[in-house]
Amino acid sequence: MTVPIVVGVDGSTPSLQAAKWAGQEAAIRGAPLRMLYVAPQWAYDVPLVPQPHEWGTGVEAALREMLDHAAVYARAGRPQVRVTTDVIDSRPADALVSAAEEAQLLVVGSRGRGGFAELLLGSVSRDVVMRASCPVAVIRQPRTSDRGEIVVGVTGKPGQDFLLDFAFREAALRHATLRAVHAWVHPAARFPGDMQPVVYDVEQVRQEETLLLAEAIAGLREKFPDVVLVPHIVHRHPARALIDASAEADLVIIATRSGPPALLGLGSTAHAVLHHSHVPVITVRP
Repeated sequence: MTVPIVVGVDGSTPSLQAAKWAGQEAAIRGAPLRMLYVAPQWAYDVPLVPQPHEWGTGVEAALREMLDHAAVYARAGRPQVRVTTDVIDSRPADALVSAAEEAQLLVVGSRGRGGFAELLLGSVSRDVVMRASCPVAVIRQPRTSDRGEIVVGVTGKPGQDFLLDFAFREAALRHATLRAVHAWVHPAARFPGDMQPVVYDVEQVRQEETLLLAEAIAGLREKFPDVVLVPHIVHRHPARALIDASAEADLVIIATRSGPPALLGLGSTAHAVLHHSHVPVITVRP
């Protein structure tokens, strides 16, 4: 059986956009779609709005209607997509992280019904990005028409094979061009204690960074010969480079830090891209 895609919905506009995007992704991958509504439990068990002790028939019927409405978004133009729906009584982030253990991809809106309008990324979305065991897609502004290009952020450092392999597979699935963005702001330390010059030749460093990117993607170019790859080396902050590149793409793929999320957080580049990308972002953890 194909591993499902999981999408969290709550009836908000961002979650309906997530449902629609998840349906498209399920069709592309030939995967079933599991749609979840998580009845919110508030921190310290102090509700912000009155919560029933248990779901009555009226409330449950309303939730089922909302899920059916979201399922219509997911299946629009894709009747072959198999959608199942569930209502779970739990804390939203915990339930979605748990569901991610049996998913190939977790899809969430940028923020839910309970979010503040000025926040571009809600707390639940941020939490699942840091904790989920599978890749997480955060949907903000899906394109109305395909550009045929995916962007992936490449540091050039060891240990990014998992990210590049995922990005090449996504490009192959979509028959899309893959733009590998490698941004630099100054000569990077190659090893602990490496001393960097105060003055350096920008063009020489550019050539070194170009070689670094070429080495990072060399094996994968052979593994995915049908994927059109565009190396993109730019002298700019990585977050700014990825956000700029997203304006002409359908999707951005980035890595998030490995290790305990409470200690590491998202990382400044991932944080900025998730807040300001022009298109959906998939985050991938080691």
